[in-house]
Amino acid sequence: MTATAPISPPSFTHWLIATRPWSFPASSMPAIVTFAYVFFLSQQGALEVNWLLGALAVIGAVVFQISGNLISDYFDYTRGIDREDTFGSSRLLVKQIFRPRTILRYGIGFITCGVFLGLYLTSQTGWPLLVIGFLGFIGAAFYYQFKSRALGDALIFLIYGPLISLGVFYVMTGRLEWRVVALSLPIVFITVNILHANNTRDMAHDRRARIKTFAMLLGVRLSIFEYKLHLFLTYLLMVALVAAGILPWATLCVFLTLPLAISNSRAMEQAREDRPENIRDLDVRTAKLQLAFSVLLSALLFVSAWL
Repeated sequence: MTATAPISPPSFTHWLIATRPWSFPASSMPAIVTFAYVFFLSQQGALEVNWLLGALAVIGAVVFQISGNLISDYFDYTRGIDREDTFGSSRLLVKQIFRPRTILRYGIGFITCGVFLGLYLTSQTGWPLLVIGFLGFIGAAFYYQFKSRALGDALIFLIYGPLISLGVFYVMTGRLEWRVVALSLPIVFITVNILHANNTRDMAHDRRARIKTFAMLLGVRLSIFEYKLHLFLTYLLMVALVAAGILPWATLCVFLTLPLAISNSRAMEQAREDRPENIRDLDVRTAKLQLAFSVLLSALLFVSAWL
């Protein structure tokens, strides 16, 4: 796609919007929930915790997500995926507020910062974080390639679920534990639904751009079923985690978010490939559910630590 010079220099607001700050909960919330879980465990028994490194790990997760957002926007625009009639993108490239190469350099800058932060955290912990960080780097730098090959959902599930939770827990405690992977699952099923709602809505546009998403492989009917299944598994897993003693009973109060989940599920039933406007804002609504669920779960873990 041909790039032309921006009409005027981008403002600070434009630079901020380019990072897609509304999407930050996708990476920050699983990290913060893990942080809260470490706090809960630290109050239950002897557990050496480095809180400062934990805070840096949360920041690192967001930095890598920002880089992935920017790099993905660059390739989506230059490959003709993002156009005037597409939903969901920041649209700053479509409106020619930024040159494509500026967005690419912006993304490279963030991913470089993320790499240096990751190397510092590795120097303070151990080599397992290097493996986790490398996978995070691959996810940020090449997400656009995975998405166009129907692997975006799987990559998001891995990165924004087990990897972030394992990484934060390891940085804070020096340990890798399977229960942290289990903890990440209820949250990441909602996170994947953010992408899945987006891809279900954009089927026609993605088909025109000659890319293939997982939603396209499923078709509309199965995509609706998958969205509902993810929500069902989210709340079922919460019950299972409490029953297994991994989470305290108080965390079942996350069921207060169930009406929002049901509302989103009903909205997804209106999905049609030829009428993307039917679920125009469902990805945003799903992100709000993820935020509400994760904030409530984090708060309940902090409170439970003192009960």
